[in-house]
Amino acid sequence: MFYEDLSPYTYWDEGDEFSDLTDGTRFVSFQPTYVRLNIGWLAAGHGWMNGPASEDFTDKLLAILDAQQVNAMVGLHECDLCPASLPDSHPWYTPRPGHLRASAGTGEIRVPGTLGTAFAAPHLIGHYVADHGYLPPQPFIDAVLAFDPYGPWAARFPGIRFPWIPDDAVLRHVDDE
Repeated sequence: MFYEDLSPYTYWDEGDEFSDLTDGTRFVSFQPTYVRLNIGWLAAGHGWMNGPASEDFTDKLLAILDAQQVNAMVGLHECDLCPASLPDSHPWYTPRPGHLRASAGTGEIRVPGTLGTAFAAPHLIGHYVADHGYLPPQPFIDAVLAFDPYGPWAARFPGIRFPWIPDDAVLRHVDDE
């Protein structure tokens, strides 16, 4: 699925749903008041910026991917930049031989940018940067370097680190009706 970098996010219009990765059973969903901009929605047949990413940026991006899950979907999205689909015997969550990151994903991340703007990227962005040499636009790189994915979280939303969760958002449990 391809979206131009820095274009308005339109993939999922049901809002943002942040999962608590500390126990995997709680989540908060809300209609964002911030503008979401696409980053890293790459697809074969579409051009994208290629170049070396700094180690600091790559490390911080991978930390965000490990600490945050937004809009987890049922089913997998496989990287179509890779030469062949994974065999059924290969676990989707492990990297291909010679790669650093898994080439399939199920969700997204949000990285706060300038006030009122968040970058929306697929979980595959780590694979694109680490394994395909994708170089995101500088505003995203700056935002990643400024964001602390392991910083404190609001007491109301344990395990969910994002600064712009609205006051009226409700933490839910997977067993809630």
